[in-house]
Amino acid sequence: MAGPLRALRRRVLTPNTKAVLMSERGFHIKNPDSQALLERIGEMFLTGYAHAAEARTAADAEAGLEQIPVRFRGFAYEGAGMGFAIRDGLPVGGSRHFADFLAGNARDHEYMAWVGAGWAMARLPRFRWRRIVCADPLMRWLVLDGYGFHQAYFKTDRYVRQQYREDGFPWPGGEHAWYAPRAIDQGIGRAMWFVCGTDPDLVAETFEGFAAERRADLYAGAGLAATYAGGVEEVELRRFWHRAGVHQPQVAQGAAFAATARYEAGLVVPHTELALEVFCQMTPRQAAEVCRAARPSEEGSTPAYEVWRQRISEAVAAHVGS
Repeated sequence: MAGPLRALRRRVLTPNTKAVLMSERGFHIKNPDSQALLERIGEMFLTGYAHAAEARTAADAEAGLEQIPVRFRGFAYEGAGMGFAIRDGLPVGGSRHFADFLAGNARDHEYMAWVGAGWAMARLPRFRWRRIVCADPLMRWLVLDGYGFHQAYFKTDRYVRQQYREDGFPWPGGEHAWYAPRAIDQGIGRAMWFVCGTDPDLVAETFEGFAAERRADLYAGAGLAATYAGGVEEVELRRFWHRAGVHQPQVAQGAAFAATARYEAGLVVPHTELALEVFCQMTPRQAAEVCRAARPSEEGSTPAYEVWRQRISEAVAAHVGS
């Protein structure tokens, strides 16, 4: 009975694929190619989620995840991260699924896995958030990035058109609780690449409607999505770079993060190399080296994650200016 029960769990827990159709979401459709790409990304995310929902163990899910094409495999690991975090948040079934997942192949997809946990946070009742434990002072903010992406993607009217901001957010709390809305904004900016159908002009115009103090984090998220997900030609990347203006350092930082995530997972693809050249004048290997060198070793009054981001922006600027 174990197999049929796992299959039933997959059907019950996995969202319908219609949920990621551009027309269903009401997102901007730039052209058929970008529509097909973004919908394929959503499909692969849900495929990863389904593997996690059905798997007996985290290791069982890996076999299916490793069969996903390179371009989309990171999104599948993100979906699996959500699936295992959801299972941890359920009242039955144990609370070690995500930790076991991260101890396996997902350690090479750490960024994406923690972002997926943020999707789970958006779907779980708040009293279940205590099951999402992230002691790493850097990775914990990626959970909120994932939460912000989810909210902008599924609650677009409120988070994008009405520009709702999560002030006073209760997780993770502590002395750096003030930073939570900023991490969420980074996820909202990343989602905007999808909401706007990879149209760089529409992304920039949408950001201009947000409060000025939010735009740097929004642009960082969009820079990450443009580099990791793609969907644009070089001329569009350069136009987005120009539209970013004073926020070019944040776009570059997001691009470096994206390239590092793909490089460390062995998932580098041509569009990532192109975006990184436009935004950072670097190769993925160089970006990964910058991100590793800039990683803080301790927490201070400013969250280590934000210190990390600032150091990356400065290192990229120094590289471009050298």
